[in-house]
Amino acid sequence: MTTDPAPAAEAGAVPDVVAPEAVLERAKGVIMALTGSTADEAHAELLRRARAAGRTLLDECWTTLDGTASGRPSSAAGTAVRRMPAVPAPASPAAHGDAPAAWGSAPAPAEDANAAVLRRVGRALVRVRTPMELARRLREQLADSVGADAVVVFSALPDGGLKLTGHAGLGRGPAARWRRDPPGDGSPVAEVVHTREPLWLESAAGSEGRPARPGDPPGPWGSHAWLPIGTGGGPAAALGVLRGPRAPFAPRTRELLRSVARLCSGPLGSFDARPLPFEDVSLPTVRAVLDALPEAVLALAPLRSVSGLVEDYRIEAASPAVVGLTGLSGRSLVGVRLLESFPALADEHTWEGLRHTLATGEPYEGEPMAYPSPDGDAAELPTFSVRARRLGDGLMVTWSRYEIAERQEQRLSDVQRLGNLGWTNWNLLTGEVNWSPQVFRIFGRSSADGPVPYGDLPGLVVAEDRPVLRRAVDALAAEGRAFDVPFRIRTAGGVRHLRAVAEAVTDPQGTPVEAHGFVQDLTAQRSAELALVESERMMLTQHGMLRAERSLASRLQQALLPLPHEPVRPGGLRVDVAYLPAQSGIQVGGDWFSAIELPDGDALCVVGDVAGHGIDAVATMAQLRFTAKGMVITGSSLTGALSRLNALLLHTGEPRATATMVLARYDPRARRLVWAQAGHPPPLLLRDGEARFLKRPTGMLLGAVENPPFQEAECLLEPGDRILLYTDGLIERPSEGIDAGLQRLARAATGHDEQPGSASLGPLLAEMLRGERRDDVCVLDIRVMPEEEPGA
Repeated sequence: MTTDPAPAAEAGAVPDVVAPEAVLERAKGVIMALTGSTADEAHAELLRRARAAGRTLLDECWTTLDGTASGRPSSAAGTAVRRMPAVPAPASPAAHGDAPAAWGSAPAPAEDANAAVLRRVGRALVRVRTPMELARRLREQLADSVGADAVVVFSALPDGGLKLTGHAGLGRGPAARWRRDPPGDGSPVAEVVHTREPLWLESAAGSEGRPARPGDPPGPWGSHAWLPIGTGGGPAAALGVLRGPRAPFAPRTRELLRSVARLCSGPLGSFDARPLPFEDVSLPTVRAVLDALPEAVLALAPLRSVSGLVEDYRIEAASPAVVGLTGLSGRSLVGVRLLESFPALADEHTWEGLRHTLATGEPYEGEPMAYPSPDGDAAELPTFSVRARRLGDGLMVTWSRYEIAERQEQRLSDVQRLGNLGWTNWNLLTGEVNWSPQVFRIFGRSSADGPVPYGDLPGLVVAEDRPVLRRAVDALAAEGRAFDVPFRIRTAGGVRHLRAVAEAVTDPQGTPVEAHGFVQDLTAQRSAELALVESERMMLTQHGMLRAERSLASRLQQALLPLPHEPVRPGGLRVDVAYLPAQSGIQVGGDWFSAIELPDGDALCVVGDVAGHGIDAVATMAQLRFTAKGMVITGSSLTGALSRLNALLLHTGEPRATATMVLARYDPRARRLVWAQAGHPPPLLLRDGEARFLKRPTGMLLGAVENPPFQEAECLLEPGDRILLYTDGLIERPSEGIDAGLQRLARAATGHDEQPGSASLGPLLAEMLRGERRDDVCVLDIRVMPEEEPGA
């Protein structure tokens, strides 16, 4: 088992041991303070001097910190830690603007004030282990020499943000505000971290000479300095020195603070820059409180990866009742990683609950979980319930153990709650009654009123169900016959559907002396069953209404649109008609046709399609069919008829109906076909075994807009020509576009171009309408008869 060293019990205590990494970082910090070099340059200097002197790197670090190698033990293999000495007084820093003195140069004859301050700061920083301690030590050492009233440390986060990790003299309120709302872009702190250059602000925010800036320190600080602290390739933190008076920083003071910032780079690189969790709470106080608690309580500090994710927690305090898997308990656990002694807490649900509480502050209470203990029985693992609350930047975690009886009671309570049932027990000799709390909730009865005696149970139910339950209760009491009876009760929340199940306990003579069982609330299930029955009844009613409507619409359609039993022959044409209703659904559509001979001997052929189905569509179809014929018979042009039909749909009927249509007028004397259309598929012309679609003239869907333009087109026909007029149900399929449907029609019509005299559209329709028809289909097969058969 490995452990992290516990924090010092007192702020000023010197740690007994320091890790080699900390020795290296602090030796680098001394060189950086003396020479102004970077961390990498300081590390290279230590390596060079170690090789030149024939010493190990660790011994060279001790030599740098001690100022002499005498009296220091050599770094034998396996040496992990040593006692940290004081830092020697560095050489006097150069005057402002001069290059710093080289390493090893002789100190000035008279050591100036800056050198003395740096010596004290160096010795003080040997003792620090956290940014909070670093800030406190700096404030102590710089209060007199620089006039520092407060010192703050902001650490740079992986995502580019800033976090207050150390402060001294700032005050709890301002510190809390700065942690809650850290400086952002444009603030002095962010500028120092970004530019890696010090920033000297020497007048109060908003006073003469300098306006307030975002991220300025909360409080009455007359002047403040910000300096970058680097631990490698870039600044890892920013050091702030805050003063009350509005006084400028003298050149010697600025040089001193630069050296102090460089000296801080070593300690800052030797420990995690994140704050300990209880920075606003005395850790000794927390430990003292936990020592007095009988419950199992832990104070935890998060241990994060470089990316900021919590990898584990360090135990900062533990109550005596806490016993880890390794046998350590109470204060013996301080400094140990959480997962070393409590690996079961790595469970995904518990670990995520702790992370959520740490991030949001929302309390966490986990489900009971089995967990082995060092002295526990392997056959019966103890069960715990884990709870967590955030304290500062850490967690307070408690857990309670469930004894076997408590666990069984909890399981019984869970079963009753999940099954919405409760147990009952009646003593038939003494009249004593026991109900579980769930039974009181089911009956809507207060526990203060007490349970109901066995014989009074039927009095709780509705009158219609009372006889059945009365017979069952009496039979059990008299004969010991078990029962399972459904019944209803009335409560303030309405009628509830319940079920009572009971059996008898008899004495040696077979006489019932006790009845026990359960009562279950079936209201939700019964309500669902009744809703299903009602839904089925409504569906049957709706289905019957739709069948009646379809029957009515079908009879109406047959009356208004009778299908001819043989071909019609208007104006020298032979017209075969096919009409097929949709196979899916139960409503009749609005497809229609006309093929008549006009008074002047011309033939009029019409195909239309009204949007929708049912009686409304049939009524609109009849209106258009008869109106169109009447308009053309009385002399209206085809485009004039379409314009008037469009106005008819716009101004009559609610809701507004739409329709497509094609009108074709054939002059047998000139064999000229004149036609117009309103949003309808084009006619198909078959001649000499080839098929082509006639180019559509301008025409818009009827009932869509006011005054749409309509145009006519004409085509000269020859004996034997064949024209197909059709509705979109013939060519549309859900899985293909309209163009593909037209191509299929052209191929099918070419392959089934029957000779004149044949009236069968069967082969063409069979090929085009494979599978289920989702729309009505209407087709007019128009043939120009040979000259020897005019009108035959």
